[in-house]
Amino acid sequence: MTTAVANPRTGGNGAHTAVAACARQVVKAYGSGETRVLALDHVDADIARGALTAIMGPSGSGKSTLMHCMAGLDTVSEGRVWLGEQEISGLRDKRLTQLRRDRIGFIFQAFNLLPTLTALENITLPMDIAGRKPDRQWLDNVVRTVGLGDRLTHRPNQLSGGQQQRVAVARALAAKPEIIFGDEPTGNLDSRSGAEVLGFLRRSVDELGQTVVMVTHDPVAASYADRVLYLADGRIVDEMTNPTAEAVLDRMRRFVGQPDAGPGAHGGNRRHDTGSAA
Repeated sequence: MTTAVANPRTGGNGAHTAVAACARQVVKAYGSGETRVLALDHVDADIARGALTAIMGPSGSGKSTLMHCMAGLDTVSEGRVWLGEQEISGLRDKRLTQLRRDRIGFIFQAFNLLPTLTALENITLPMDIAGRKPDRQWLDNVVRTVGLGDRLTHRPNQLSGGQQQRVAVARALAAKPEIIFGDEPTGNLDSRSGAEVLGFLRRSVDELGQTVVMVTHDPVAASYADRVLYLADGRIVDEMTNPTAEAVLDRMRRFVGQPDAGPGAHGGNRRHDTGSAA
């Protein structure tokens, strides 16, 4: 497990900007009695603000469950979860829905774009629903960061898969969330498009100061992160900073017992390799 800090809502030096989200002794169980299954087993985790954190592990390790619990998409059986200074474990559904809308961005494998809206309309849709006007300067920065300036009037069926996921990334960034959670955000993309999206997520951290948490099975995707957390059997069993694809793959072999294989699907083995622009 990761080491808990003295104050669960701040970093070890007491700075309130150190930790964007954290989990303390989180348990997620399904069923009861003899059929009870522990998806998360007393997990402690800190997510650093202004960094890209990858969560990895074998199938069934609990990595997506941890992300869902920390993002307020699922409830915990035991333990506590904070988003910044706000404890979110135990919040009522209405308050939790508002918190997710106002403070969290999401990116999933499925692009979840409305086919009748343009790229720009899809990007601003969450703010439109909330009755909020986008910050035009910030929105322009986001569009420039993800390279969509010449695609804003296109509908999803006029965009490639990589471009559609870039719209989804821009939508997650547009409302200035405190943190973005991505569940296999490149899982449905080819190697070139995947590298582009990963590069844009990296740039959102480096250039826009965003905090990103990404669940992935791909060592190359994880190599774009500042830090990798490894889960096995519902527990955090290891972590790595400044990862490379080769180092991540080697570490994963210890957990899954697989023979040597090449790096993951998204091409290359260099950290922050953004690939070719679309």
